[in-house]
Amino acid sequence: MAEAPLWTPSPERVARSRIASFIAEVNRRHQLDLKTYRDLHAWSVTQRAAFWDLVWDFGGVIGDKGARVLVDPDKMPGAKFFPDARLNFAENLLRRADDSAAIIFRGEDKAGGQLTWAQLQTLVSRLQQAMKAAGVGVGDRVAAMLPNIPEAIAAMLAATSIGAIWSSCSPDFGERGVLDRFGQIEPKLFITVDGYWYNGKTVHIVDKLKTIVAQLDSASTVVVVPYLGEAEAVAKELPRAVALDAFMKAFAPQPIAYTRLPFDHPVYILYSSGTTGAPKCIVHGAGGTLVQHLKEHQLQCDLHAGERLFYFTTLGWMMWNWLASGLASEATLLLYDGSPFAPTPAVLWDFAADTRMSVFGTSAKYIDGCAKADLAPAKTHDLSALRLITSTGSPLAPESFDYVYRAIKQDLHLASISGGTDIIACFVGGDPTSPVWKGEIQAPSLGMAVDVYSDDGKPLREGKGELVCLKPFVSMPVMFWNDPEGKKYHAAYFEKFPNVWAHGDFAEWTRHGGIIIYGRSDATLNPAGVRIGTAEIYAQVEQIPEVVEAICIGQDWRHDVRVVLFVRLREGVTLDGALKERIKKQIRTGASPRHVPAKIVQVADIPRTRSGKITEIAVRDVVHGRPVKNTEALANPEALALYKDVQELRE
Repeated sequence: MAEAPLWTPSPERVARSRIASFIAEVNRRHQLDLKTYRDLHAWSVTQRAAFWDLVWDFGGVIGDKGARVLVDPDKMPGAKFFPDARLNFAENLLRRADDSAAIIFRGEDKAGGQLTWAQLQTLVSRLQQAMKAAGVGVGDRVAAMLPNIPEAIAAMLAATSIGAIWSSCSPDFGERGVLDRFGQIEPKLFITVDGYWYNGKTVHIVDKLKTIVAQLDSASTVVVVPYLGEAEAVAKELPRAVALDAFMKAFAPQPIAYTRLPFDHPVYILYSSGTTGAPKCIVHGAGGTLVQHLKEHQLQCDLHAGERLFYFTTLGWMMWNWLASGLASEATLLLYDGSPFAPTPAVLWDFAADTRMSVFGTSAKYIDGCAKADLAPAKTHDLSALRLITSTGSPLAPESFDYVYRAIKQDLHLASISGGTDIIACFVGGDPTSPVWKGEIQAPSLGMAVDVYSDDGKPLREGKGELVCLKPFVSMPVMFWNDPEGKKYHAAYFEKFPNVWAHGDFAEWTRHGGIIIYGRSDATLNPAGVRIGTAEIYAQVEQIPEVVEAICIGQDWRHDVRVVLFVRLREGVTLDGALKERIKKQIRTGASPRHVPAKIVQVADIPRTRSGKITEIAVRDVVHGRPVKNTEALANPEALALYKDVQELRE
């Protein structure tokens, strides 16, 4: 039987898509006859100046575009987009001031509510005035340790309206993790919270805040946002601190004053995961971030004004920044804070049904978790408004594609997407006008000259290699903080292949023109010299019902590398010989005999970063007796002890 796609958009859906409108505008402006997404992508990477110029117009960017679109187009790094432009990031997100919903919020503790566009404007106005009174100006840093609440969006908009640089993390970060990040950028203002809820528990953080504030002495003002209702009491415990209400009390709403700045003026500082040393401070420009996100929302996600956009994220993951930009397309942001499985495993699907969610953004791990919990939202929830699910954070297993279409919704665009903090965007992602094939990311993103290279720098039409980008794009980092000569920046992306961005993902083209990503290339396994992506093994292991999650590494052994698989099992299940054989058989038949691990070891926990990614390199270092350089980057660093001196790995 011939292979068939899991989903194909109807001709009517394609015709009313924003991609179709964009193609029509390209054809009109440039006297072309582009017909498909593939036609458009080819044009977007060969005619990058014309493409990004049209994205600016199509997205309705507010500001002065200037005369030039692209200077030094082949320098990477070094190319400059819109070098004469002037704009303000927040001005582009605060396009409306009416009484429709700008933000709808739900917290795990059943807190909730919404802000209209008018109320959001009011809150941003008061925050902006208070920040200016606290001495915040152009280029100053505003650092925030906040849950995913409306005040976080408003504070970011207030800071960027002034031309300050926003940087954030979530309140579950440890003291060292916060200071390793914010200590490098020396914020003038530090915004935090009085505590938060997670997994049914109230979490007080005042002791942690005392340590952080004492060492973050660049912050002349500390603002405490109420979430538990204890902001005033917490502020009294901290030096230089004031509760949010008192911070804004003197300021009545007035029209927001926007400072327009160059296209590359910094808007965000994001951080590398930091598992191999101090986190790198990645600086993103306002214009590049805005234009890239307008493209991704409106073209890759087909987002229309008034639709309801959700991503399950914290302020420590770039998907929060991506979500916030949805305001620039006049979408309503849906914010959720707390555990995605508390108080019930269906809590996010409740939120989706109650709010008539249009776009549900999440991680591959969450989708697998729903499958393991036997959730079937198609039977239990009204998801009639839901038209797109996006998944990122790690590769989406082929079986998870099946699960989405079987248990969530049949007529749905499922877009597995992949990019990174480094680019605050995606290299590969969704195409709302084309079929979805099981296990595949649909296409390279528009304007992104993506390819797969062999180790010797040759393009690979078949086979696995390094995911690269061959030409500059708008959301390349402006710089790394405290990297005046650009040495860290160059080393991060351009050492492997000159003038080519090497992203660090192990990938392969498919015969449909899509991409499969097999995990990080620095975690690739090399038994007997054959490169194997860890995601290939996870895709098989996740099909074993007893396995909750797994992590796979290569162990140096007798002048070669052997594959070691660690598994966390369902409560009450023990890894016996029969289960080991079933796991090996699944991997052998589903992947190949080369993928079968030499050792399978049961563990009680698997270490992961604060954005939920498993940390193969940290586990590999522990197994080999090497120090892990920055355990503060991990959400559960205590789990690393489980991998030290494992008896089975000495045999």
